[in-house]
Amino acid sequence: MFYWVMKRIFLGPVLKLLFRPWVKGLDNIPAEGPAIIASNHLSFSDSIFMPLMVRRPVVFLAKSEYFTGTGIKGRLTALFFRLTNQLPMDRSGGAASAASLTAGMEVLTHGGLLGIYPEGTRSPDSRLYRGKVGVARLALQAGVPVIPVAMIGTDKVQPIGKRLPNIRRIGMIFGEPLDFSHYRDQAEDRDVQRKVTDQIMFELMRLSGQEYVDEYAAVVKLRLAGKAVEPAAQAEPLASPAPDSGSAGEPSPGDGPGGSSDDTRKADDGGAAAAG
Repeated sequence: MFYWVMKRIFLGPVLKLLFRPWVKGLDNIPAEGPAIIASNHLSFSDSIFMPLMVRRPVVFLAKSEYFTGTGIKGRLTALFFRLTNQLPMDRSGGAASAASLTAGMEVLTHGGLLGIYPEGTRSPDSRLYRGKVGVARLALQAGVPVIPVAMIGTDKVQPIGKRLPNIRRIGMIFGEPLDFSHYRDQAEDRDVQRKVTDQIMFELMRLSGQEYVDEYAAVVKLRLAGKAVEPAAQAEPLASPAPDSGSAGEPSPGDGPGGSSDDTRKADDGGAAAAG
């Protein structure tokens, strides 16, 4: 009820008036049934603007830190995220991240729309970074389509570290649903998960026009903060994501962004893909 009231009566109309969002391809969102909406991630406000324009409720996986804050501010933040259809996502990796994805699977099982940021965190410099395989695992296990969406200009509205937004127009482009049902019997194959993830990232790159970087955004953020980065966390050499499974010249598993080296397997932390 809170979600509907805020979207339709209070917050939604105000945001539409101030930021005048433009939208393309909204009809690509199915009128009913489960689907994953996979988005690039430029700003904290992505999780506000995109659901605002989608007719159906969208449930997002958000980083668990938003739900564990202390003090008045922390508790209000946690309350807001719970009331706005967001679920905590543990990004620490391994079993914790895999367990968090179970909540996303429940959303899909019940026929809902699940919003995911394959990059796992906001882009530090407006470029598009390597996707984590959680989006592919969910899509393959649930047998649902993936709708790529490119957020446009939200990084200018609310850059990282800026509390108050700049009032300017933003946009979003919803691509055609991606069907990976032909891979469903290989849902646990790590190479297939990487291949599917790279195809999703290619669509996001194509729709958004962003420069692609074959490295995890979280690794870049650590480096920019002057923190140590484990060798296993490094991605493969710079490459472009795979356009589609039938394209000539597509990298085979183990090459380019679809690689499956031991270091990359360790780095891909269960596919944590949360807002943050």
